[in-house]
Amino acid sequence: MEELAALAAAAAAQFVGLAVSDGWESAKGRLAGFFGRRGGEADAAATGEAATGEAAGEAEALAEGAAGPAELAVVDGLAEGGRDAWRGGLLRVLLERPGAEAELRALLGELGGPRHAGGQPGLVVNSGAQYGLYQGAVINGGVNYHVTAPETPEVPDEIPALRTRFHNRTGELAAIDGLIPEGTDHVGVLLLGGTPGVGKTATATRWAHRSRPRFPDGQLYVDFAALRGPSGGADVSAAVGMCLRSLGVGEDYLPHSLAERTRLYRKRSQGRRMLLMLDDVSDPAQVRALMPQGAGSALVVTSSSARLTELFADGAVPLDLEPLDTASALLILADRCGERVTAAEPGAAERLVALCGGLPVALHIVAARLLATRRLTPAGLADELADESRRLTAMSLRGERTVSVSAVFDSAYLQLEPEEARLYRLLGLLPGRSFDAATAAAAAGLGVRETESLLDVLQDARLLEYGPAGQGRYHLHDLVRLHARERAAAEEGPGGHRDLVERVARHYVVRVGHADRAVRAERLRIADFDPGPEPSPFPGGADGRARALEWLEAERAGIVALLREASALGLRTPVWQLAEGFTALFLYRRHLGDWRESLELGAEAAAEDLVPAAEARLRSMLSRPLMDLGEAARARTELDKAVACAEVSGRTVLRASVMEFLGRYLDRVEPVRAIEAYERSLALNTEAGEARGAAIALFFLGCAQDAAGDPARALETLTRAREAFLAGAEPDRRMAARAAVALGRAHDRLGESARAVAVLRQAVRALAEQGATHYEAEALLALADMAERPGGDRSDLAADLARALEIHEAGGSPLAEALRERLRAALEA
Repeated sequence: MEELAALAAAAAAQFVGLAVSDGWESAKGRLAGFFGRRGGEADAAATGEAATGEAAGEAEALAEGAAGPAELAVVDGLAEGGRDAWRGGLLRVLLERPGAEAELRALLGELGGPRHAGGQPGLVVNSGAQYGLYQGAVINGGVNYHVTAPETPEVPDEIPALRTRFHNRTGELAAIDGLIPEGTDHVGVLLLGGTPGVGKTATATRWAHRSRPRFPDGQLYVDFAALRGPSGGADVSAAVGMCLRSLGVGEDYLPHSLAERTRLYRKRSQGRRMLLMLDDVSDPAQVRALMPQGAGSALVVTSSSARLTELFADGAVPLDLEPLDTASALLILADRCGERVTAAEPGAAERLVALCGGLPVALHIVAARLLATRRLTPAGLADELADESRRLTAMSLRGERTVSVSAVFDSAYLQLEPEEARLYRLLGLLPGRSFDAATAAAAAGLGVRETESLLDVLQDARLLEYGPAGQGRYHLHDLVRLHARERAAAEEGPGGHRDLVERVARHYVVRVGHADRAVRAERLRIADFDPGPEPSPFPGGADGRARALEWLEAERAGIVALLREASALGLRTPVWQLAEGFTALFLYRRHLGDWRESLELGAEAAAEDLVPAAEARLRSMLSRPLMDLGEAARARTELDKAVACAEVSGRTVLRASVMEFLGRYLDRVEPVRAIEAYERSLALNTEAGEARGAAIALFFLGCAQDAAGDPARALETLTRAREAFLAGAEPDRRMAARAAVALGRAHDRLGESARAVAVLRQAVRALAEQGATHYEAEALLALADMAERPGGDRSDLAADLARALEIHEAGGSPLAEALRERLRAALEA
């Protein structure tokens, strides 16, 4: 019995190896014949003493003749079951069928079992349940089978060790535990994504190392970046071959085709609980081919590819890593460079981590540069990295092997299709840091829908970020943007940047023109608005105004950046046209610095473009932010130029508008003369038949009359102005509310405090509804002035001052500090 068990075990070992060789198909028929033979046939094939060459040949012939579909199915079943199935099936035949022992020995010799010296079969067998009991046993006759214990295959432990201490990511590691829970009856698949260089490999490695006890059958590792090499296109067959070798398949037994390798891998991974980590995967096929079969196994995939999302349908779950926050990034920098280095220059250290954008790959390279160059200080390196044109170059280490942040991004970039790569490059050239799909489409010269599909790919590739949700805006990580610009400089040609800025400028002129008209259709404009076939994206009425202002606010930084670049490139006409329409935002949201810069760029462009009407309009409007910023002398200079340009233009309505702006300047420096300017503006507007312009002139005239000490006359004028604003097809509720604020002040000067408070409270609500926060603050401060007087009602004082402070701080107003002190005093009183 023990000898038969040893023979069965040895034969099982040989047949398992044979099943992955090129000779398997021809051997299947002989094995099927062996299992299909009957007892009498076996006796006829061998004498029972020893398997001679003649008997072996006869047994082969009989075996081939006995193979049928049923017997072939038995062989396939044993092959699927592995070594234990073979051993059990063979032992059963050996015990039940006389002569099967000799037939099996003959079959083993014929199928090419291992040989020892002298050319005799040297079959390695195992005896009983404890392999290796019969070293050098002679079994039935003269065939000497060397019975040796097979080597127990080592449990693979291939995931590389971390080369630096792992910090942070405790939340993400816990999330992976939850996404790949222990003790499941299925294979867990996790797709770990994020911006290139964000630490996907390190995080997956850390989780794998601490999870070793969960995977007693080992951990396998495949680096697809290494398989891809510089030519791209990782070899899936080579990856499966690597895993098969790790699972004990010898080189001689590796199948040649991918299909056979995948089939064998599935067999070998059955019944094993193991972890497979696939690093830098670029294609779903790489994952599917290496899906382990053992329940409780796990497959962790790191990737920046856009093409792996289809694996979600197969049960894979995603987890994206975000860039590190400042505290976490400082922890890495201090660990690599030493806490004394970062503690000596804490401000410089914080600048460094900010310039690295929370990407561990950049932090490690920056730390390595500080360690490698003794004369380099954190402050000096931060100054070097501050220059965007040199930042990526500075984030590299030269040597036998160049290590750089650019190389990390190149890996993801090279996986893009040509049209995807082109959009990526062009997005890097966009002046603004965030953008919507329509702006991206303009940059690429494509339709919005086509562009949205490409944006989805770039987002899936983790080269583009989207959010916050609901805002419909995209942005590039700062270092990714610099890489995209680097690729654009290399591949787009010398005129690529100018062409893109011109396309985006035309897009903004049209879109801002629509927004400007949605905010206020009846307004003096110099630019001829030609929207072309593009319909307005903003509906009419209050909802359209709100959406237009929201869009202008979201695009504010991008439009200002575009105005700068377009101006530098000499694109005069779109610059002044865009600056004129953009003012619609600042009438409601007082971002004084941006308002001033946009009007300055627009006025200079109009002057160079020789359009005096546009220059007059822009310079007169420029006086407003200048006055609010305390630059009265500069405001007067701009107004003098505006008056001269308006006269040259010969446009009556424009002259009336410039006189209105002049009066608003004189309100602060020469109030009596302001009345004259407003009366002139009123006359010119009336002459031109400009009803709204006349209403505005009335409003400011009433304010000037009140300031000059004639509140009764001011009440009359302001009431006429308020009525005029509310009349007509498009009531101007914002200006009507401003007139109410002026009426409240006039009532207060006449000693009508209760009436003044009621009118001002009504104005505050109306201005808040209109989003006119600057004028809302003006009304609140009028109420606060009344409350702070002796005997005033202070019940709402702190709340009014707090809201006014909030508005002025948001707008960058120089009055914010004085308001803060005023609020502190109100709270302490």
